[in-house]
Amino acid sequence: MAVVHEVSYNRFKVKLLHRKVFVVTDPLEGAWKPGQIAAMDALHNWALGFAELNQHMSDWMGLPTSDANALGQIVWAAQQNQPLSPAKLARRIGMTTGAATVLLNRLEAAHLIERSREQSDRRRVTLRPTPEARDKARSFTIASSEEIAATLRDIPDSQLLIAARVINRLTSAAHSANNRLSEMDQLKDLQ
Repeated sequence: MAVVHEVSYNRFKVKLLHRKVFVVTDPLEGAWKPGQIAAMDALHNWALGFAELNQHMSDWMGLPTSDANALGQIVWAAQQNQPLSPAKLARRIGMTTGAATVLLNRLEAAHLIERSREQSDRRRVTLRPTPEARDKARSFTIASSEEIAATLRDIPDSQLLIAARVINRLTSAAHSANNRLSEMDQLKDLQ
């Protein structure tokens, strides 16, 4: 086990782990403003709704939930012209690279994805959905997105841009927290 030295100072906790200092505050201390609480509740409810939509996609595609989630990530990335590598997909779906490889083998055997090597770097493998997978995912999107699309069309663009900025800032904060936690895990492994 890693030895973590912890010192409290006012509302801050300072942790020293393998010569690295991590300052940790308790986010639950102090008063939360009504808008902050409402935003966190709304994001939580959206995450629950999105997870339920992912379950419906899983049923639609006839896949286990983890496979449908991975396929959804692969399709989305390909549509954005930013295909994923197996390692990046593993990070996105919270799997080890070994577990993701097994999952990708299932998707490939089902003819839902293809692995390809990029022209500029033949060592780099990218994941792309097959036309069949794209068509199935598109038909699910058409069937499932009517209410979401109608809601987005009903909200003024100026409000959507503000919401996008807030969500992007929260996403950046989540990435920072994930990176910090990963670094702490790696340092613990060095002990």
